[in-house]
Amino acid sequence: MQYRKLGHTDLEVSLIGLGTMTWGEQNSEAEAHQQLDFALEQGVTLVDTAEMYPVPPKAETQGRTESYIGSWLAKTKRRHDIILASKVTGPSDKPQRPKHIRDGHTRLDRKNLTAALESSLKRLQTDYLDLYQLHWPDRNTNIFGDMVYPWAGEPDTVPIEETLAVLQDFIRQGKVRHIGVSNETPWGVAKFLQHAETSQLPRIACIQNAYNLLNRQYETGLSEFSHREKIGLLAYSPLAMGILSGKYLASARPEGSRLTVFGRFTRYSNPQVDAIAADYIALAREYDMKPAQMALAWVNQRPFVNSNLIGATSLAQLQENIASVHLTISPELEAAIDQLHARQPNPAP
Repeated sequence: MQYRKLGHTDLEVSLIGLGTMTWGEQNSEAEAHQQLDFALEQGVTLVDTAEMYPVPPKAETQGRTESYIGSWLAKTKRRHDIILASKVTGPSDKPQRPKHIRDGHTRLDRKNLTAALESSLKRLQTDYLDLYQLHWPDRNTNIFGDMVYPWAGEPDTVPIEETLAVLQDFIRQGKVRHIGVSNETPWGVAKFLQHAETSQLPRIACIQNAYNLLNRQYETGLSEFSHREKIGLLAYSPLAMGILSGKYLASARPEGSRLTVFGRFTRYSNPQVDAIAADYIALAREYDMKPAQMALAWVNQRPFVNSNLIGATSLAQLQENIASVHLTISPELEAAIDQLHARQPNPAP
């Protein structure tokens, strides 16, 4: 395993991080524990979860993922062997965003942040989180694949400075070590950094955004923050919901797969994605690489990536995904990848 510093902090995280959003829906508690055991054997230290998980978010399963991690921690007593990260749910005022958590009161204010953190710590059976992230912005902006900026008012938005002040108290209380954002924009990252500097508030260490061969938007507006401000990327959906593994080629929908079970995932469903994904998969095979491993190895080599968050529903998938850390994308292969990207850039933003 390789390790990288988390943003500006002294905390080292594994280059491959363990995503958990299937635990409690597609994976049982026993399977979640098996994945944790195996991942740690391979040197994985970063475990990423969220109060909203598993996905798709439902009232009857909400928090189950954190509970599975908590029961593993209670059983194994290995809290100090992992870097534990969770996320607080953002506002629920748009379609497909969960409205069952705290009865839809999920603004990033003191009351809701406190309730969220205390509940997560209880489910996780721990006294602290190594990293606490804001799952998505409190304000109205274009995220989750929205291409058009919403020119709409938002009188109830919680100011970023107010949210940071609450997170500062969590750090002082010893309940959170570091903080981060997720599904953020360049404007948002700039404002978090501005308030940290001008108001002596905690500085975000990282941003968790989608990043893969079909969605390289991070490179355009956010990667410079990684370079100049040491805001590391925790890359989620590095296989584009499995599209880049090849299992959905020619509109295939294998039984039990994520896109088969959950119709809500439409971010990677369009003709442009299907066509260029087939080209990436063919390119991997041309270079005698498994398509999933090529896609993951490419993410691993990006200098702004602190950790590549993989998710798997089987130990075989997990083993293949973790093994990507040992692969290298040659300059020739990288050039070929860039040629495909230039032909069809970001078909799944």
